[in-house]
Amino acid sequence: MNVVTTFNEKRREKQLKYEKSVLREISIKSLKERVSQYFGSSQLTSALIMQAGIEEACYDVAIEAYLLGAHFSRFGYYGESVEDVRKRCVREEKHLIDTLYNFLIYWGKGLEGVYSESLYYLCEQYVSSWWMEGFRNGEKRHKLKLH
Repeated sequence: MNVVTTFNEKRREKQLKYEKSVLREISIKSLKERVSQYFGSSQLTSALIMQAGIEEACYDVAIEAYLLGAHFSRFGYYGESVEDVRKRCVREEKHLIDTLYNFLIYWGKGLEGVYSESLYYLCEQYVSSWWMEGFRNGEKRHKLKLH
């Protein structure tokens, strides 16, 4: 007897398989380096990043941004410019930026004050850099037919 599966289940399985293969290209070392590069130099965030939970939240957002860029890289492979592709996922990217920003503000316990705008820009640059790396690696994978 055959097992009946739905289209959504098959699509989800395929998505998970792709995400696992893409995530093999990220190292924990690169995650740590990027967190210290973006958030280690700021007065507000350097004290926050010392807490393990904060650093892990940054890793989570980085991985999500990386996967988002890799997912949308197929449009770049088919000829769209990076700016056009980024416009396609601006809402998801903004959600990641806001999530990280609000998490840092919450755990900053009011210490952010005048730094809140610069902290938002740091979060924006951090998410953007991971999105771009995912996009570039995803494009490479499409060119090599590894998708």
